[in-house]
Amino acid sequence: MSSADAARRPRVRGGERLLTFAILAALLAALLPVVRVIDPGWWLVAALAVAALVLGAGYAARRYRLPAVAVTLIEAGVWVAFMTLVFLRETALLWVIPTLDTIRTVPLLIETAMEEITVGAAPLEPSLSLAFVVVGAMGLLTIVVDHVVVTARMPLLGSVGIVAVSLIPAIAAPSDVDVIGFVFLAVTILFLIRSETRSREKPVEREAERTAGVPATALGIGAIAIVIAVVATPVLPHPLARAGSGVGPGPGIDATLQLGDDLRRPQEIEVIKVRTDAPSVPYLRATTLTRFEGGTWSPDRSQTVSLESDRAFGDVDTDEDIRVGEYTARVQIVNLDSPWAPVPYPAVSITGLVGAWGAVPYNHTVASTNTTTQGQSYEVAFAVPRPSLEQVRAATAVGSQVRDETTELPDDMPPIIAELAAQVTADATTDYDRLTALQRWFRGTEFRYSLEAPVEDGFDGSGAEAVAQFLEVRAGYCVHFASAFALMARTLHMPSRIVVGYLPGTPTTESIDGQPVFSVSSSQLHAWPEVFFDGIGWLPFEPTSGLGVPTTYSSDNPLLGQPTDANSADPRPVATPTPTGDTAQIAPENTQEGSASSSTAEALDPLPVLGVVMGVLVLLALPFLIRELRRRQQDAAARGGDAAAAWQSVQETAIDVGIAVPASETPRAFAARLVAEHGAPASEMGTVLLAIERASYSRAGTRSTWMGDAAADAAAAVRASLLAAVPSSRRVLAHIAPRSLIIRPGSVYAGTASVRAR
Repeated sequence: MSSADAARRPRVRGGERLLTFAILAALLAALLPVVRVIDPGWWLVAALAVAALVLGAGYAARRYRLPAVAVTLIEAGVWVAFMTLVFLRETALLWVIPTLDTIRTVPLLIETAMEEITVGAAPLEPSLSLAFVVVGAMGLLTIVVDHVVVTARMPLLGSVGIVAVSLIPAIAAPSDVDVIGFVFLAVTILFLIRSETRSREKPVEREAERTAGVPATALGIGAIAIVIAVVATPVLPHPLARAGSGVGPGPGIDATLQLGDDLRRPQEIEVIKVRTDAPSVPYLRATTLTRFEGGTWSPDRSQTVSLESDRAFGDVDTDEDIRVGEYTARVQIVNLDSPWAPVPYPAVSITGLVGAWGAVPYNHTVASTNTTTQGQSYEVAFAVPRPSLEQVRAATAVGSQVRDETTELPDDMPPIIAELAAQVTADATTDYDRLTALQRWFRGTEFRYSLEAPVEDGFDGSGAEAVAQFLEVRAGYCVHFASAFALMARTLHMPSRIVVGYLPGTPTTESIDGQPVFSVSSSQLHAWPEVFFDGIGWLPFEPTSGLGVPTTYSSDNPLLGQPTDANSADPRPVATPTPTGDTAQIAPENTQEGSASSSTAEALDPLPVLGVVMGVLVLLALPFLIRELRRRQQDAAARGGDAAAAWQSVQETAIDVGIAVPASETPRAFAARLVAEHGAPASEMGTVLLAIERASYSRAGTRSTWMGDAAADAAAAVRASLLAAVPSSRRVLAHIAPRSLIIRPGSVYAGTASVRAR
């Protein structure tokens, strides 16, 4: 290459190349949380590819010293070409040049993606429209960050933007803190800031001792912030969750029977605490769904009555010979924002609710139009009908008291629903036996619980078509079981409806007034069917396979979730759902005492405690390990002829033991002070001083290899002497918490001593 060509060749410092990689690493850290909202797939590779191509284009443009506007335009062109090639090439010219058809397609893709985000449940399936939005947003973010950090030289502002983007998935799908992801993001941000600082420095002319203080201090503060956040985050209170569905604010009660959206959420939090004087904790209902219009179930919209009114709940309408158990339950809302107050069935009175609440006499539920359950604590009295097996078999599932809508069926209902209902109940002779036959069939080996199988087959609702497909696939969750059971009961001419609420929860080690406290989690949101029996009322059933308590009776036996009272002749232990709620399995014959003991044993499990202790110890050991690694690197460099490494190792040891290392002091004055005031050996100190002075006044780029290992050995002796001269407490602190990791030689903070001279 000629000298003229060499002169024309653009010059780019290696620091800018490192800065480009730092930006890419930070963008990767911001992108990773998205996999909690969208299943990982090819879109992740595409997002990283567009970020790398945009950054590469910007780096290449700056090599030729193009104006900032030109650099940004080139990056935007690369982004447009990539998006067109990957997503819109069928409408483009030569696969990469957008046309009018290409531009018209973009709003359709965005609209489709927004609809999927609105109605979908995390984690979403990576469709083409979702990938287009995520990859496109990644490219735009890359252009903005590259301009802010490299062109405008504002790394802190760029870092704020990256952190803000990384928080979006956590807001969309709240979950436990991802400690590893947080540490990775924090490290990449610190690396970005440090790389930007180094890219400003000229390799030959910079003065390392005088410029290292500020960025090193920033990195030290950032490292401390990471350690504090990792240790402190687990003990901080979690944000409140609000009712909703899809990828919205959090878990809650969805009365549209789109419970799959909530059940497939990655997070699980405690929503309710409940205790009762009943033999076992009851199911908690929020609302009922009776109308089956247009092939879908609709929440009841009955008018509410003031809780102070005598007509608020009405009486439990049963025949005189049906025994009724009267109990109370105390409900505390921990983390649920809902217009329906979860109550046992059938509630007859409620006290303690704050705000404008009303009762619905028809279904014994409690609702409000202008307030929510968040922070509420209330007491509910409920009266449970307890018919005997003979009484419930003698009753018929009809009644003039129920509404006509409880038996309505669509005209175009798939025939498989009625055919299977008739087939399964062919051998039964009473309405109750027909319903228990259906319950046994659903809970048998032919069906399995699944949150994914129905979604993969294209249905996730409770309509007639979805029920028909569920009966063919025979895999689904509580909504499919409840809806299929209710529709099949109607084909047998029985009034039915669906209830949305919560399973009874799991026992805790807490007890108040002799009553064990049960914890209900967000994953225990549930749906179950009810059928009306003349003279008894609405009786619940539990068809969901492997979940809850099936409805059975003996001479004096209970119904769903309600054992016999203390005076019953034939008390029956009731199964308690396991903690995973709607995905739970039944724990048969599990008494409350046994469950409490199991919870206690689980609470005393030492492994989590040991894990936390080990984690804290590792974090505490990090400063020592980092300082030791740095010292070894300095010794190796010094033995290779780098006098500055030997000199810097002495300076850093001085800072660790509390000796001032001001920028205004010359190396000779500093060496003399170490010998006179801090006991450094004069001969070894002189060797290190000679090495740094010769290196400082030698021609730029030369190394003092002529001294061999002398400078490194002398520096080691000086370090040992400085450590030996301070009290043992200061010496230990210098090892486990070296100040030099934060305070750099020549910085403002290094100019003040923290120990007295000897």
